[in-house]
Amino acid sequence: MDGGQAPLGYPHPVPPAEAEAIEVADGILWLRLPLPMRLDHVNVYALREADGWTVIDTGFATRRARAIWAKILEGPLEGRPVKRVVMTHHHPDHVGLVGWFQRDHGADLLSTRTAWLFARMLTLDVQDRPAPETLAHWRAGGMDPALYEKRAAERPFNFADVVAPMPLGFTRIAQGDVVTMGDRDWEVHTGNGHAPEHATFWCRDAALVIAGDQILPSISPNLGVYATEPEADPVADWLESCTRLARLAREGHLVLPGHKLPFTGLPTRMGQLIDNHHGALERLRHALAAPRTAAECFPPLFKREIGEGEYGLALVEAIGHLNHLHRQGEVTRRRRADGAWLWQRAGVE
Repeated sequence: MDGGQAPLGYPHPVPPAEAEAIEVADGILWLRLPLPMRLDHVNVYALREADGWTVIDTGFATRRARAIWAKILEGPLEGRPVKRVVMTHHHPDHVGLVGWFQRDHGADLLSTRTAWLFARMLTLDVQDRPAPETLAHWRAGGMDPALYEKRAAERPFNFADVVAPMPLGFTRIAQGDVVTMGDRDWEVHTGNGHAPEHATFWCRDAALVIAGDQILPSISPNLGVYATEPEADPVADWLESCTRLARLAREGHLVLPGHKLPFTGLPTRMGQLIDNHHGALERLRHALAAPRTAAECFPPLFKREIGEGEYGLALVEAIGHLNHLHRQGEVTRRRRADGAWLWQRAGVE
């Protein structure tokens, strides 16, 4: 599968302890913040500047995270100020404390325009109960009826629950830009699929890549479709991004991801990330010899039991893969009486 390319390597097999740091390259610190979920951490990075630090991503906005950051600022960051904060993409585990760094620490924010707009918009969208469009999206996916009734009556997750208010103003970065961070020049290459206009940074001066969630080892980023854009095809966006970024990958690259461990073997990993979704699509094609809802596609797609805590992410990813096959003309769909889409391989009676 990897064409003889090197397997993944992990130069730092043990992650940093809470409020501690590992220097993964000269002037680049790797830190971790806890998350209250199955994926229980997010990686953040600090790059030493002449007048302070540039911080890449931040973790959730919680009392615990702020307390950990207070220890980090006085410990590994030596009491020197955070001058800039960079968000790789808009997801809350990466932008939770961006606004706090701006407002309370005077940091400048660097972000792609789409990531900033999504993050800013979502912090302002607070709901006491799921929106009608969200309920319709769940029904269209064939959500388990008992789980649907439970979630319809509950306050949903709100972005603002774990993301600090974001003040107006940011510095835009875009595909092809060159940004100087930590006395190195980094090319900006954006990806899509997991998050729109997700920024990755490729160092011109060393074999380093800051990848956020666009390139992860051992797990594949979620490719979800939400009520905001129910006909989206994140799988096509993902495959295009991976194919394009794979052309930049070199064996010597040390990749600094948003989760799990920094790793080498980037050409191999890019092939795996692409192959993973081609394999999922092929399993789905076979399964759709008979009509299924998106929820009924969990077994062929994920090949494991999906619990309640993972159900929402599994549902939106299943819809993503079905939308892709539908866009390709490989499957058809029809509405069931309860509003769920029934999907089936084209040409099968």
